[in-house]
Amino acid sequence: MKGGRVAAGGLFLAGAMTLIGAYEGYSAKAYLDTGGVPTICYGATRGVRMGQTASVAECSAIFTRDLIEHETGMRACMKRPDAIPDKTYMAVLSFTYNVGVGASCKSTLMQLVNAGQLEAACNQLPRWVNDNGKVIRGLVNRRVTERKLCLEGLQ
Repeated sequence: MKGGRVAAGGLFLAGAMTLIGAYEGYSAKAYLDTGGVPTICYGATRGVRMGQTASVAECSAIFTRDLIEHETGMRACMKRPDAIPDKTYMAVLSFTYNVGVGASCKSTLMQLVNAGQLEAACNQLPRWVNDNGKVIRGLVNRRVTERKLCLEGLQ
């Protein structure tokens, strides 16, 4: 699947938007996230300025674009992305969307994915619950959901 599962659209895109959107939250007006980064729509940060607003349609387009960009970056650092089961792949994509492609690609989690140790990779998710050195309850909840989904993909 050369372009990725998100880019192909359909049910995978809808599922990714539902899962990731629920944890990112929605705001049509720019705000500072827990790390102090200007954010809008569904966790978009690139080029965002405080005071900026966006319509529902603009946010949907930005979210789709950002999902595709994160998936493309994630796939570039995976050895065999198409061999990963959908639910596990979705969990890793959610993680990547949240922490960024650079951090995801450098993580032990991704090293384990590339070594074919998917269960061990899933079990890395609960380690990623801090922002600026502080445990964030929303990240704890997100990682619980991602880990569960990740492991379900291996059943």
